Amino acid sequence: MKEKKSIVIGVTGGIASYKALDIVSRLKKKNYDVHVIMTESATKFVTPLSFQSLSQNMVTIDMFNEPKVFEIQHISLAKKADLMIIAPATANIIGKVANGIADDMLSTTIMACKSPVVFAPAMNTNMYANPIVQDNIKKLKKYGYEFINPKSGRLACGDVGEGKLEDTEIIAEFLDSKLYSKKDLKGKNVLVTAGPTLAPIDPVRFITNKSSGKMGYSIAKEARDRGANVTLVSGPSNLEVPFGVEFLKVSTNEEMFNAVKSNFDQQDIIIKSAAVADFKPKEYSNHKIKKTEDDMSLKLTRDKDILKELGKMKTNQVLVGFAAESRDVFENAKGKLHRKNLDYIVANNILSKDTGFASNDNMVTIISKDGKINSLPKMTKREVAENLFDIILKKI
Repeated sequence: MKEKKSIVIGVTGGIASYKALDIVSRLKKKNYDVHVIMTESATKFVTPLSFQSLSQNMVTIDMFNEPKVFEIQHISLAKKADLMIIAPATANIIGKVANGIADDMLSTTIMACKSPVVFAPAMNTNMYANPIVQDNIKKLKKYGYEFINPKSGRLACGDVGEGKLEDTEIIAEFLDSKLYSKKDLKGKNVLVTAGPTLAPIDPVRFITNKSSGKMGYSIAKEARDRGANVTLVSGPSNLEVPFGVEFLKVSTNEEMFNAVKSNFDQQDIIIKSAAVADFKPKEYSNHKIKKTEDDMSLKLTRDKDILKELGKMKTNQVLVGFAAESRDVFENAKGKLHRKNLDYIVANNILSKDTGFASNDNMVTIISKDGKINSLPKMTKREVAENLFDIILKKI
């Protein structure tokens, strides 16, 4: 079991203070040791007891309260933190830290913290756009502090614009990514394709497949968390776009090929997990095909074999393909591996009832061009992604 890491969350006095409760809850579910520091203003919005109940740790507010044990509290919390997050971060706390002011428990702890410190601003849109606030943010970034930018939307004051606290799910995922133990892809460029592609028949109809994109998105997140610069090329999917990746949305086989081709040369690793349509209608109708009493036959023609084309283009890149098979899984996957000049192929049986398309789990076999076979038991798609990169990185 991995060692439990500590996160210190600073909560300041803004209307978004209540959202910090959900951040604490999410971090606890990820098995972090969470400690909360509240400013006096924050206690006017949310009670310390709420944070204490969720974090299962005492909440710190006043620098001069008698400590439970003999320790200088702002120093001990700063040393305890593997990472510190201020959410919501008001213009006041940003200004204090940017100008070296340490006059309460939160600001002194930030000053004493040598671990990464992240600010998640939330304030009125006019305050956020104020040149003084923006200059303070730039100054803190120059010193190495990180920021999770606010969203645009309707604010509590009724104004509409940038200043809403980023979604708590994204904030928790960002922190989880920062503390991910493996950073062995730092500086590498990784391109991942995901989801299905569409083959249009007419303006309202198309041919596609059951791919949800979950495997490809999991691979993109794993690469991101390990420090890579990630480009995710995705067909239609209902999944949330992962933060911190370059996202290219496509629909057709041709669009996916063009997106991958234009980004191919600068990549170190390309993983083609998308379920690309192999066939398309021989003729596309510019108008909706009307229903008649007769049966309709649709003539199909082969579409571009993207993976095969990439195999021809490959120089020093590591190229990985996927083989979704319903029979003769190993034999078909090995044939695809060699025909398309791949370095690795990930094979899985699509007839399995509890893995594969739309499932959160998968059970795959990873075959390398030197003939080595790694058969993995059933696991989450994120765990498959982790194992895949572990295997790839042994060779590069």
